[in-house]
Amino acid sequence: MQTERDLVVMRPEGLYCPAGDFHIDPWRPVPRAVITHGHGDHARIGMGAYYCLVESLPILRWRLGDQPYYPQAKDEAFTLGRARVSLHPAGHVLGSAQVRIEVDGQVWVASGDYKRQPDPTCAPFEAVPCDVFITEATFALPVYRWPETAAVIEEIVQWRHECARRGEVALLYCYALGKAQRVLAELRGRDEPPVLLHGAIAAGVEVYRQAGVAMTDTEPVSEQARSADFAGRLVMAPPSAAGSAWLRRFRRAQQGFASGWMRLRGNRRRRNYDRGFVVSDHADWPALLRSVAETGARRVIATHGNTDALVRHLCEHGIDAGAFRTAYGEES
Repeated sequence: MQTERDLVVMRPEGLYCPAGDFHIDPWRPVPRAVITHGHGDHARIGMGAYYCLVESLPILRWRLGDQPYYPQAKDEAFTLGRARVSLHPAGHVLGSAQVRIEVDGQVWVASGDYKRQPDPTCAPFEAVPCDVFITEATFALPVYRWPETAAVIEEIVQWRHECARRGEVALLYCYALGKAQRVLAELRGRDEPPVLLHGAIAAGVEVYRQAGVAMTDTEPVSEQARSADFAGRLVMAPPSAAGSAWLRRFRRAQQGFASGWMRLRGNRRRRNYDRGFVVSDHADWPALLRSVAETGARRVIATHGNTDALVRHLCEHGIDAGAFRTAYGEES
């Protein structure tokens, strides 16, 4: 239940801070938006002003073009209205941030999307002490527990080798912002041929490279000869490429998907993938509970995902928990 003292409330445009007169990741145009990261469900066109971490600026420019950006250094406070605001690493993708809001001694933190696993492409999540924690709940069910990333990368490498022995392409679908770059960074240093990239992924990889993120060697598929034999190569493409005419250039291919959703075999079968690789840029169930505990928050508000399970669990353990119904979804 919202009260007059709440620092963040729900409005038709999205999460709103009355004391600071700004929104967090709004889904409709507003005068002032604090953006947690560059995924399309959190960063949208049409805002009067965009406040973000400076590390997120290249991604926002790539996604949204020239806008009135106000980049901020991490952990450094700035003032909006009566609110003292600061941005802290969320560990989700390059430049992702949690939003800390302080008014009259009360502190709220809006996490945006976050993860707790190590990721060479972005700064790690920092637990920020607060009175109220607004947390994502994308994978907030006990079944979602992530394996070590190194083990998943080894699975991908062995899959490519298996495809090579059969004369097939290893076609790996993954999100063009964050997931693709993370996999490429984890592949760096292995004795593997350059990874071939769909144009949508190549563009994002170049943004990360210009930001100084080291990844394995890559080549655009578009620069390969039409008659090229791609057998045995690892090719990365966005999920939107599945079933498209773009696939016709590959004579024989196994298709895999890198996502936390692959933790459930039924998801892989329904989506008709040959292989599923469990790698996610969101917190799993243990990481969600750990993060809530580390903030010390007395109240927790869950957003977008399996909010009911998380709210019920927290309430059973003595934490005042509720949910906001938001318009965030799967990354584009």
